[in-house]
Amino acid sequence: MTVSGKTAIVTGAGSGIGEAIARKLAAEGAKVICVDLNEDNGNKVSEEISGEFLKLDLSDIGSIPTSLDADILMNVAGIQHVSPVQDFDTAKFQMMINLMLVAPFALSKAVLPGMYEKGWGRLVHISSVHGVSASPYKSAYISAKHGLEGLSKTIAREAAAHGVTSNTIGASYVRTPLVENQIADQAKTHGISEAEVVEKVLLADQDIKRLLEVEEVASMAHYLCTDMATGITGSHFALDGGRGAR
Repeated sequence: MTVSGKTAIVTGAGSGIGEAIARKLAAEGAKVICVDLNEDNGNKVSEEISGEFLKLDLSDIGSIPTSLDADILMNVAGIQHVSPVQDFDTAKFQMMINLMLVAPFALSKAVLPGMYEKGWGRLVHISSVHGVSASPYKSAYISAKHGLEGLSKTIAREAAAHGVTSNTIGASYVRTPLVENQIADQAKTHGISEAEVVEKVLLADQDIKRLLEVEEVASMAHYLCTDMATGITGSHFALDGGRGAR
């Protein structure tokens, strides 16, 4: 279950799920390169785990290096914007697709040659329950996550012969700044209180009536990087509190 001696790139490592994954991999012995747009947060996390910080605006695809040396790639960075399709700003939609789909493609493209040469690699993409289903007002996020699922499966098919795996984690609502902001946006959109958003919108189709914690996602991400998961690729792991059982 060790990742000792491996080099991991974690996007969105300055907060939320990305931060939890960065801390988990570092605790398990990996050297972690923390990628984030927020320099203060990214530097803080990287310093605390004895890693490195790489400032990148992942919505600016041209700024992403074309070659990166890593054993593990964690595509985590993401944002949410809630709006009906007819009111959704097209530039905002494009930016979100760049950040959550085109950037994971570009980063995967940058690390795969080195992984192939080593004969070992792990790509884990943080998707969502919205990678396999949809709900109103989240067209960009859902489009990106559906695309990410397809990208991961394609990489898995291509990379299997090279000792490289690619999987997605489809988490339900996790206690992160992104979800806290989403609760406020949903309250405004639906005209209800934030408490009602959690109960009647976020957890309505979930049997375990609580938000997930970031450490739960980080533990699954870590497992998929170990040699115990060598035979797992092209899969979607649902951490969804029972939503998928309905």
